[in-house]
Amino acid sequence: MAGLPDRLIKAAATGLFAGALGGAALLAGEILAASARRYAKPTMGLALRTSMGPANAPTLRLVLLGDSAAVGVGVEWLSDTVGGQLARLVADGGPGNGPRHVLLSSVGVAGSRSSDLSTQVARALLGAKPDVAVILIGSNDATSLRSPEEAAGHLGQAVRRLRSAGVRVVVGTCPDLGAMRSMAPPLRQIAGALGRRMAKAQAKVVTAAGGAVVDLAAETGTVFRADAGTLCYDGFHPSADGYRVWAHALYPAVARAAMSGV
Repeated sequence: MAGLPDRLIKAAATGLFAGALGGAALLAGEILAASARRYAKPTMGLALRTSMGPANAPTLRLVLLGDSAAVGVGVEWLSDTVGGQLARLVADGGPGNGPRHVLLSSVGVAGSRSSDLSTQVARALLGAKPDVAVILIGSNDATSLRSPEEAAGHLGQAVRRLRSAGVRVVVGTCPDLGAMRSMAPPLRQIAGALGRRMAKAQAKVVTAAGGAVVDLAAETGTVFRADAGTLCYDGFHPSADGYRVWAHALYPAVARAAMSGV
């Protein structure tokens, strides 16, 4: 029986090695399956430039920057995008907030990472200066394994440039990637962890740069996990209902920014 522990150790080691190989193969298969899915594309009709609210109400220029969320990938109508729904909430006003004439635009580009924000900021500052900028970024940084600190650094620079120009800034940090049904477990859990790391790094630099932070994962992740209808057919981009959830999460911070001075 003296050799039994050795055999057990070898058997355990062989099992762990096989399990690691099997896990790696499973993840590789899930990554290939996720990358091969048919994802929603930007709709050409979604030209995010419109106005909402009474023409005689105080004007608020609202611009969106970021990735596919800032464009509205996953829906077909401007009114269903997060920008359209957010602009409607601001235009209608609420307790303590009167109606506004909202001039909505977007300089976001689907597939963008935080390093692309410098170009978007330059575009946002062309012509009439926006009053409030909403930045939605981080998903592509996280899923492409960008360093959270590096990605957040680019975001912080964008916020500082906008604030220096007198623009109030609200950032919706990386959403709950663990709620995305385009990925199967355990890849979904890994993506969720990467997203949380990204959101934490983002919140730190945005606050330091003078922007307002809305933790989309913390505030809306539970809803996205419970309701598959918050995602469009590709299981990754939000549906109209999903964008509505985000818009309501962002609205308090945007309303505060709209009512405040520089």
